[in-house]
Amino acid sequence: MKVKLHPHAQARILERGATEREVIATVENGEQFPVRFGKRGFRRNFPCKAQWRGKHYVSKQVEAIAVQENDNWLVITVMVKYF
Repeated sequence: MKVKLHPHAQARILERGATEREVIATVENGEQFPVRFGKRGFRRNFPCKAQWRGKHYVSKQVEAIAVQENDNWLVITVMVKYF
């Protein structure tokens, strides 16, 4: 399946410190979970070892919420948690 990014998701990626590559890897290889209204969530942890907003973190978790369109996933939003 191909992964496409909605413009809203692209804006959230930049705003929240993820990369497009991480989001695509999350959808392709991450843990899946059901979300309301027929959407699917995808979750995956990545090593971070960097600063984000003045604090140092060693890992980040990327969550992507997507809808299936034909044989593609359309990512509609992205959330990132640092720890």
